This record gives sequence, structure tokens and C-alpha cells, in this order.
Amino acid sequence: MNSGGSGTQNSAAYGSTVGIQAEVVHNPTVNFVHPDASPQEKYKVGVRYLEDGVPSRARDMISDAIAQGHDNAEVRFHWVLAMLSARAYHDLSTEELQRLRHASGLVGTYAEGEWKDALRVAFELLAMLSTADGQTGRVLERLRALSPRRRDTILHHLDLVLAGGLKDSLWVENRERAETTRFGNNRVQRVWAYFEPDPIGPRAVLPRPSTAAAARRALTARAGLFVVVTAFLWILALIADPVGAVIELLVALGAGLTAAHFGCGWWDQERQLKAKNRESRISHTGDTASSGDGFTNSVLHSFEHYFSTRVPHGFAPREWFRRTARIRSSLVAEIALLYRESRISVDRVEWLIRHLAEDARDRHNKGALFDHPNQNQTPVVAKALCVVALITLGITTLALFVTAASGAGASRILMAILAVIGAVWSGRVSASSWLEAQGEERRMAEETQEYQEQLATRQVAYQNWKSFLDTTRPSELEMETWLNCDKTLFVDEALSHYQLTWRDLITHTILMTPARPYKRGRVKGGPWRYSRYSFRLFLITQDGVREISTEFDFTDAKRGNEQRSNYRFDALSSVQVTERTHTGYDLELVLTNGPARNIRVKDADSHQLAPDENAQELAEITLNAAGFIHTFRLLEGIAADGKGWIERNNPNNLPPFRAAD
Repeated sequence: MNSGGSGTQNSAAYGSTVGIQAEVVHNPTVNFVHPDASPQEKYKVGVRYLEDGVPSRARDMISDAIAQGHDNAEVRFHWVLAMLSARAYHDLSTEELQRLRHASGLVGTYAEGEWKDALRVAFELLAMLSTADGQTGRVLERLRALSPRRRDTILHHLDLVLAGGLKDSLWVENRERAETTRFGNNRVQRVWAYFEPDPIGPRAVLPRPSTAAAARRALTARAGLFVVVTAFLWILALIADPVGAVIELLVALGAGLTAAHFGCGWWDQERQLKAKNRESRISHTGDTASSGDGFTNSVLHSFEHYFSTRVPHGFAPREWFRRTARIRSSLVAEIALLYRESRISVDRVEWLIRHLAEDARDRHNKGALFDHPNQNQTPVVAKALCVVALITLGITTLALFVTAASGAGASRILMAILAVIGAVWSGRVSASSWLEAQGEERRMAEETQEYQEQLATRQVAYQNWKSFLDTTRPSELEMETWLNCDKTLFVDEALSHYQLTWRDLITHTILMTPARPYKRGRVKGGPWRYSRYSFRLFLITQDGVREISTEFDFTDAKRGNEQRSNYRFDALSSVQVTERTHTGYDLELVLTNGPARNIRVKDADSHQLAPDENAQELAEITLNAAGFIHTFRLLEGIAADGKGWIERNNPNNLPPFRAAD
């Protein structure tokens, strides 16, 4: 659970394994184009893909833009980088080499400028692969004459192409640049936000439907009946004793109005108290029911976490936790009711849970959290006046009956009895309907106001949290830059440990896989990025393979669990890949002198796909970004041909790259 910082809370039972803690898919629109987009728009999206570490998509986009006529030195420069990025020279097909040769022949047709200079240098570096180390000085001078941004871009994307003395000459400044940039742009304080899910919008409980209209409809009939039978009773009394009947009627009217005036608030208060008790029982029932798995259980644990960390001054966490048990139960039931949806995880609503925990703490500090015994209670005097008025009304009604029945025959007494019964019953139900209508109107107004205030407050909290996330969350370019710096320094340490230079290497490759437990996130259409990586570096020399693996915490680049192993080319017996739809991709290395090693390259992500995303395409993007394609081809070639593959693919033995005529 994230609480606005980089800390992560995780718990697991003894003997269990924590895998994925969170999965996040952000939904920017910067890397998406309409099918009818102009070639200029496709080119811009292709460049963004290239910067974000997705060269395969960049190749498609920029090639499409060129095919539609958008071709100049700048476009060709980025096309060349996309063709060579994350690939070694031997990864290029014959057709791709022909396309590169054709493109190199077009350099002279472009307008002079920095883009043409950068494009020319890129092709010259490619041609230097089979050139002796002593002949690279002029190309290096041209490379260093470029702007730092163009030079760094070339060195980054041609990393696997450059080798030997040419790369040795550039490595020191490349390493220094990585050390300088590695923690730039406040990396340690911002990386957590990349894996934070986009918050879901605020919601609040709508007011319960009002029954005031139904109560008023019932009141019309009941009040009409009350008026008729009361008038009939009073007429009987008026015939028997006009003076007494008038006095009794006036007293009854006064007592009735007094009881209505002072009793309305009392009745409404008792009604609300019963409703609260009923809601409390429901909340406790829901709390018991939430002990199992599911969304409600996750909400419950999240509230427990934040209420135990958002504690008022002077309270011990356990005491605050005990005092707010009923409030928490009510809030858990509310959030579970509002957000229980099949595709919404509790992570997306944690901002609201955190806000509610902080709101409870702040309201307690203001003395407004708990209802006090005397708060909103009807005064004792008002209750006493209401009781006295009701007693007076009863006595007056009885007196009115006595007056109506006095000095009359049996038939009039019977009519008086029926009139009293009718008046009492219709008066009671009329009063009940009137009180319900008044109470419902008052409740509806109060709940509507409370709903609007809650929604407005939560909207502010949502916007604040979303703005903070948008400001803090690193861009794809920043994430890719930091990752490349980590890889560069890891390779440099490995070279230093084995006392190797780039001249000693035939080639190398890095496989980046998730290290459990991890959180992962991606932008729509981009590769998965992880909070913890496992880097596996293969250094290929004339003497064999040196393999170094280590785990990286991406937030602070701290390393652990480092392992090293060395083996001859003929010791690598076989390499195979297993694709499992529901689990992911596994790479299996089989050595002749040891057990097979299974490497989880990526986990399954079909359940995280947007409706317009293709699972195979996303898998290819992620595998390319992980260095899997290059690594697999390299290890597969060594396993199949042994040292013969190395001799054929040694940069010094490669056929020279020549521009087209």
C-alpha cells in the first residue's frame, strides 16, 4: 500500500511467496495515432516510441511515414537508430542490411545541417565494424563534434552494434554520463508514482429516495376523514351544549397545535436515531461478512492500515483504532457499496480511504467527530410541553365526547362513540402521515446537502491526489533513461571485475526480467516496467561465456543476490522458450555440467489488456524491451554451433558495410 511516499507495505503468511504487488496501466494518448494520421504525425509517434525504449514500434511508424513521402535527414536519422536499436549487427536480416545500404546512398541528397551530419556519422560508425582500431580516429572526431544530445542518442541506440576499440574509446565518457544521470530528476522520490494506479473518480452515497410524496397523498384522505368525523362529533356536542362545545373545541385546537409544534422535532430525532442504529447493525453484519476474500475485505484492510497511521495527537494507535471501530465499519460498507466493480481494485480507491482516515482525524481534532449525548436532542421543556399538550388533547376529546353524549338517547351515544373512535384513529394516522412527510422533506434536504458537500470535498481530494501523481510520475523517457544508466554501470562493473575491455569481447547481451516481489506498470502500448529487476549479463569472449546476474531495486538502484558463472561454448547444451498463456514466458538454459536453469522472462498480461490492444503485439514489445530477442538468438546460436557461431559473428570477421552506389 502506498501512502503518498515510496514506502510499500506487504504481508504474507509464513512459507508463502509474494509475486505481483500491484499492476498499473496508464492511459496516455501521446503514442497513439489514427489510421488516417498524416506521415508527420506517424513520424513523431515513432520518435516517441524510440525514446521510450520500443524500437520495434518505432521502426514500423517511421517506415510508414517514409513510405508516405515524409523523408529527410532527420527522419532517416531516427529510422536508422530504430533499425539498429537493441540489436547487434548479426541480428539484421539480409533485407534490412540492403535497406540500410540503400539509405546510406541517400545521405548526399539531403540538405546540409546537424541532422545530415548525425546521419552520416551513424553510417560511418556502422562501417567501422570491420575496420582496424587505428582507423577510427576520424569518425570519433566527427562523433564528438555533434551536439551532446545527438551524440548520446547515437551511442545509446548503437550500443550492441559498436564493439572493440571504437567502443573502448567512448566507454569512459559513457560511464561518466551514466553516473551523472542515474539519479537525475529526483528519481528516488518519484519512481513510486509510476507504479501507482490512476485513481478512480470520487463518489458519495446518494440520498435515499423520499417517501414524502406518498405520505402527503395518504395525508389528504386521512385528514379529510379526520375533519369529517371531528366536525360530526363537535356538532353533536354543540347541539347538547353550545358554550361547552366551543370552549372544548378551542382547547383541543390549541393543544393539538402545541403538540404538533413541540413534537415534530422530537419525533424526527427518534426516527433518525432508529435509522442510525439500524445502519450500525448492518455495518457490523457487513464487517463480519467481509472476513473472507474479495473487494470488501481489501477495503477493510486498507481502512485498518490508514486509521492506524493517521492518529490524532495524544492517541495511541490501538486506542484510536478501538474508538473508531463503528465509524470504520460504516465507511467500509459505504466504500464497498460505491466501488464494488469487477475490474476495479482497491488500489484505485486508496486515495479516498486515505482521505477519509485523515478527515476522521481532523474532525476529531476539531471536536466534531463523535455525536455528544446532548447534541441535537430536543430540550426537556419542549418534550414536557408536548406531553402536556397531548394529555390535554386527550382529556378535551373525552370531555367533548361526554358533552356530545349527555342528555341524549342510545342512538346519539352510539354515534358519539363511533365519532370519537373515528376521530382518534384518523387523527393518529393523519398525524403520522404529516410527521413522515415533514421528516422526509427535512431528511431529504439534509442528506442532499450532505451528499453535495461530501462529493465536493472528495472531488477536491481527488484532484489534489491526481495532480500530485501527474506531477510526480516519471515520463517514459525518464524511466528508460534511468534504466539505461543502471545497465551501463552494471556492465562497467562486470568488465572491471573480470578485467576485460571491449576489445576482449566478441559481443554481449543483457536480459532484464522481473524480480519477485515486484510492482509493475506501463503506458498503454508500451512495455511493462518493474519496481524490481533481475539483470542477467552475458559477456561473450574467445574463451567462453561469463554470466553475471543480480537483482536491482529500481527506486534506488541498490543491488543484491549477485551470482557469477563461467562456461565454455560447448557447455551450453540447449536453449528453449516456453510460452504459457496464463503464466508468461520462460527461458530454459541447459548446461552439460549442471542442472537446467529456468528464467521467468515475463508474466502473463492478457487480463491487463485494453480492448484495442493485441496480446501478441504487447508481448513482443515487452520481450524486445527486456533484451530477450537478442539474448535468445545469441544463446541459441552458441548452443547450436558452439565456437563456430562465434567465429562467424566476430566483428572483425563480418563483411564490411558499404553504402549503395
